[in-house]
Amino acid sequence: MKILLHICCGPCSIHPLKTLRAEAFDVMGYFYRNNIHPYQECLKREETLKTYAQQVEFRVIYQEGYDLEGFLRNMVFRETERCRLCYHERLTAAARVAQKGRFDFFTSTLLYSKFQQHDLIRTLGEAIGKDVGVPFYYSDFRTGWKEGIAESRRLDMYRQQYCGCIYSEKERFYKPNPKGSLPHEGIGSEINVQ
Repeated sequence: MKILLHICCGPCSIHPLKTLRAEAFDVMGYFYRNNIHPYQECLKREETLKTYAQQVEFRVIYQEGYDLEGFLRNMVFRETERCRLCYHERLTAAARVAQKGRFDFFTSTLLYSKFQQHDLIRTLGEAIGKDVGVPFYYSDFRTGWKEGIAESRRLDMYRQQYCGCIYSEKERFYKPNPKGSLPHEGIGSEINVQ
């Protein structure tokens, strides 16, 4: 049985790949990149995955191009729904690749992260699978969360600190000062913005 594994990053692929191989699946990966910002971050994640894939003899399809503008157009004025829209975009792309490659199933490393909306991913994946004609394979890969982290550290893999999009990057790193001043103020600066 052939299964296509949508991949967010190298570290997130460790446990799902191990699990699927243990279940006797012939696994191929699919790295989707339009949602990973900025571009240098995308390249870091892709390079990390390429190195890991080579180490474990894992075949991966790498999405061509980098449609940042298209991704952002889909999110503008719908930022509160961005995760649902992004999941849909990535899972649909994976399902279409799976259909074209005549895979028996498709799934996603999104199911590995304890920070993602697990039930929504499953619901979208199953609906997209029905629509495209390739079943979505559900597995709660979160059971291997600690194991995957430990292995990625052992392999000295690049581990990103946010989901991928520029919005999640902002949420992860931008912490506004509760007094209303800009975050860079206070280091040798007495300027306040009114």
